[in-house]
Amino acid sequence: MKNIDSLKNTAEFKEVYDNGKSLANRLLAVYVLKKEGPFRLGISVSRKVGGSVVRHRVTRLIRESYLAVKDELPEGIWMVVIARPYCRGKSQAEIEAALRHMIRSHEIKKGD
Repeated sequence: MKNIDSLKNTAEFKEVYDNGKSLANRLLAVYVLKKEGPFRLGISVSRKVGGSVVRHRVTRLIRESYLAVKDELPEGIWMVVIARPYCRGKSQAEIEAALRHMIRSHEIKKGD
């Protein structure tokens, strides 16, 4: 799996939660904050989604979906993707479609 620039600690996640804009659909909730520097991604999957095996699978699917849309995303954005319980059992294509929907809803485009 390719390395991605990710949000690492609680303070970074908290900054996005406190200062960013949020939107949600049935599968994902997404917080977006404009920041200087590279695009950084944080993924949060709670126990409400399922046990550890299910949570890790959902995390991998979200990461794969991000890698599929990475080239369309601009620099200077911090994004936190939160998996909702309905994510359990969904395919990578369904999660990618939900992520693309959230990116369009937040109007995140390369060149902005």
